[in-house]
Amino acid sequence: CPRNLPSVPTLIEAADQLRRTLRPLAFSAPVTHTYNPLDYAWDRHCDYLERFGKGRKQVLLLGMNPGPFGMAQTGVPFGEISSVRDWMGISGPVGTPDSEHPKRPITGFDCERSEVSGRRLWGLFAERFPDPNDFFADHFVANYCPLVWMKDTGANLTPDKIPAESMKPVDEACLAHLRTLVQLLDPQYLIGVGTYAEKQLAATAADLESGATIGRILHPSPASPAANRDWEGTATRQLKELGVW
Repeated sequence: CPRNLPSVPTLIEAADQLRRTLRPLAFSAPVTHTYNPLDYAWDRHCDYLERFGKGRKQVLLLGMNPGPFGMAQTGVPFGEISSVRDWMGISGPVGTPDSEHPKRPITGFDCERSEVSGRRLWGLFAERFPDPNDFFADHFVANYCPLVWMKDTGANLTPDKIPAESMKPVDEACLAHLRTLVQLLDPQYLIGVGTYAEKQLAATAADLESGATIGRILHPSPASPAANRDWEGTATRQLKELGVW
């Protein structure tokens, strides 16, 4: 999206720097396939940054990395199809990764699967803020890392399952991007969606000597038994206790 660089050059340039830094990296077993939606879904990611990333934010919510039926398909963090298309108003063509796993096709907005984590997260925000502009006036949602890793079976691999040596250059790039994000948005609250993201925010805040309040909400993944018991109620309570809402 060079066509729109003047509108929000900082966030887009930071994302472009991140994707270019990550592009040449290779990963050893158990990883067989790596997707970077900042490459093949770049235009939709730019749509998200352009529409909702302008100005300072009071709250930065950070996820870990894309889910297979969310950001991997749409280029939007936690990007469950209907939430992105119907609530945010973002849609359009999405490309495909260079090496696509046969069990994990990228079909973009034609994907018929629903990303449960994204449906829960954006569903909560859409219920509280029917107009997305009201939510994004003070909030922004990002992912720590844009990469998706898979095993030979097509099963998802989260960053904590990647060999430490392989993750070192990834962490360097992602932490540098996160520092830029925090500096640009200047949030009062840094909220991890799950423990992993909270740790990255805490490290970044310490590095920047930020006085922001750091906290977390329960990750909405269906793999978490706690998240399957009224995740929306739990997350709302946590955000209220932190002073965010």
